[in-house]
Amino acid sequence: MTLRRTLSNPALASGALTHIVQDGLSATINILLPVLAQAFGLSYAQVGLLRGLKSIVQSGVEMGSGWISERIGESQTLAIGLVLSAIGYGLMAFAWDLVLITAGIFVVGIGTALHHAPSSSLIATNFGAGNRSSALGLYNASGDVGKLAFSGGFSFALGAGLAWHQMSLVYAVLTLLAAFAIVVLSAQLRATAQAQKEAEASDTASLSRWGVLNWRAFGGLMVTISLDNVVQASVLVFTAFLMLAKGLPIWMATGSTVLLLVGGVVGKAACGFLADRLGVRPAFTLIQVLTALGLGTMVIAPIWLVALLLVPLGAVVQGSTSITYGFAADLIHPQRMARGYALLYGSGSFTAALGPPLFGLLADWTEIGGAFYAMALVTLLAIPMIFLLPQAATDDS
Repeated sequence: MTLRRTLSNPALASGALTHIVQDGLSATINILLPVLAQAFGLSYAQVGLLRGLKSIVQSGVEMGSGWISERIGESQTLAIGLVLSAIGYGLMAFAWDLVLITAGIFVVGIGTALHHAPSSSLIATNFGAGNRSSALGLYNASGDVGKLAFSGGFSFALGAGLAWHQMSLVYAVLTLLAAFAIVVLSAQLRATAQAQKEAEASDTASLSRWGVLNWRAFGGLMVTISLDNVVQASVLVFTAFLMLAKGLPIWMATGSTVLLLVGGVVGKAACGFLADRLGVRPAFTLIQVLTALGLGTMVIAPIWLVALLLVPLGAVVQGSTSITYGFAADLIHPQRMARGYALLYGSGSFTAALGPPLFGLLADWTEIGGAFYAMALVTLLAIPMIFLLPQAATDDS
């Protein structure tokens, strides 16, 4: 299948569009938190709890997103998730106190839970083995484009003088439009969906509940991804606060998160190539060591050096996901793809929810620099876990 035909496939178009919007909305929360902290006088721990609330709600719902998509269809699940995220941002747009802000973040957490597993399943089942990896790679890259576009747009708007309430409303409207587009695209997928279900129905009795083919490898992968996600979520939340502590104004501090996301776009592509060249274990070890060094340097370096480090730090912090998620599809039965991805993403979201509150408490106790040193330590703790994976799994990736 040519690149042009791949890009025009309605399954990939639906997944990529949803990924752009939902990941963009999730990343914008990181830009919004420093603004809310100033507006409502929040501590680091309270900021971490708000971010953790979104992640833990997302993880809980994400665990069941595979079953939901099997019952009502992947496209319908994607559209419902977008509508819920739009409602969440709408609540924040009209919020006058922390209660409504919390409610909005809660609803956004539910909405963003309904896209990773259904999208991955939709794409994996609509592409053959010969081009499935490239299609999933384009899907993964689309999320980073969304993070960069949405968070960058929000940060730029703040610098231009627009209020965060106004931008939240704009994003709510854009999300509703995306939901409508998914409904339109779903009409093109209905023709093949029933045939696929009938073909698969006769061969599901012998599958495990989650469709995992190798629980030892899958469990090791889950732990590795979980430790990695704890650090990634916390770095994206607290880098802006580190910049504020170094004396930058709010609009420049939030812009530092955007630079991390720019690095993420580059890093995910580069780390995938690196894993192909070096192997999963050496590539992951190298990236984690570079991440730990970068986090420690961010604390002690002068502001001009920190500014230069933001893009490469974003590349290694987020690029590791291209290594760890690279062989996940090989560990899940094709007919249980949505369930297997739901388990993987859900467990990752749950552990990501723990990071910001814990590192936030540590930052309140030791100042923000202490939290970054702790993140560097946890980054290194993920390295031994990748060596617990069976050699065959890492070789096949």
